[in-house]
Amino acid sequence: MTASPYLHRFGEAQVTVLDTDGRPLADRDVVVEQRSHAFGFGNIGFDFVPVANEEPAAVTGQEDLWFDVFNTATLPFYWSLFEPERDRPDTGRLHRAARWFTDRGARVKGHPLVWHTLAPDWLRRLSTDEVEAVVRARIRREVTGFADVVHSWDAINEVVIMPVFRNEEHPNAITRLARERGRIATVRLAFEEARAADPTATLLLNDFDMSTAYECLIEGVLEAGIRIDAIGLQSHMHQGYWGEDRTLAVLDRFARYGLPLHMTETTLVSGHLMPPEIDDLNDYQIPSWPTTPEGEQRQADEITRHYRTLLGHPAVQAITYWGFTDHDAWLGAPAGVVRADGTPKPAYHALRDLVKGEWWLPPTTLRTDHAGRVEIRGFLGDYRLSHDGRRASFALTAAGRLVQLEGLLR
Repeated sequence: MTASPYLHRFGEAQVTVLDTDGRPLADRDVVVEQRSHAFGFGNIGFDFVPVANEEPAAVTGQEDLWFDVFNTATLPFYWSLFEPERDRPDTGRLHRAARWFTDRGARVKGHPLVWHTLAPDWLRRLSTDEVEAVVRARIRREVTGFADVVHSWDAINEVVIMPVFRNEEHPNAITRLARERGRIATVRLAFEEARAADPTATLLLNDFDMSTAYECLIEGVLEAGIRIDAIGLQSHMHQGYWGEDRTLAVLDRFARYGLPLHMTETTLVSGHLMPPEIDDLNDYQIPSWPTTPEGEQRQADEITRHYRTLLGHPAVQAITYWGFTDHDAWLGAPAGVVRADGTPKPAYHALRDLVKGEWWLPPTTLRTDHAGRVEIRGFLGDYRLSHDGRRASFALTAAGRLVQLEGLLR
């Protein structure tokens, strides 16, 4: 029998079940079921910000589809959209959205704290020293203000290109800051301010550049003594699926730093592929990019292969699929797992079959031994054990542990 490629995702526990008087429940049937994954199966939550704020939304009524597969929502903190006018941030609306997700059991990640793209225009008028001061204040404000609901941040996004970014006549202020201060100093600024604002938050360095330039940046950051919690890797596969070999090669290159890897932005299209000669994906602007039956089947097959590959690599800690619905999708691409009309694509069903099927322990009847003990093994995460109308919760962790459930009280 071939060993499972997911052994590193499993935990074990010996659970002792006691009655309300503290006596072992010997030779009894109990039901064990998984309640959540420790692994981060994420998607963007952008589409549900209006829903959380009781505003009209294209995805109204599709909440169950999202929560039946995903457990981590990335919310948009793009500065020019979050604070188009200085000192008038959209804090209340985003906080309500974050709370809406956490109240339903999802974890929330903020994206991003520092990024040159979508920097506010009003920032241009400031000197570089003033820009730095305002950036620092912005980081402290967001991380502190959302500490109760957002526990993970892309602290800084796409630093490799940041100091040399050119797509406008007047460079944005973040590009100017990074060019004058340098990449390492700009990364330090982002991480130190965010760390001071919330020492418990998970902070990521995130980039789309999978070249050696990103490796050099990471090495420089680590050599400078800057603590990063995870490395973010983007894989927008609008021009075609990378394939297992390329994906594993990328993962191995970045895993050598000994830090968790988060696939922060991953997409696969269900229509025609973007031409390979396109260098910057943003340059591909077409009137319509429809999903097709053939493309949907390809997307479903490839999303299964991609997620199997990522789950099989021990360094990968989280995956965020960058698109729930095709409605208003990035670049207009049919990259969502749900069509614009709200119906699930084959890719949605394929992903659910993995997350809540192959990688999930459904309600399972087990029998305790003479001492009230039962051995439980499953994917890392939270579980519930039930008997005779009573239930109790426990977690399966990588370390494994002994669990004593007294009286099976709620």
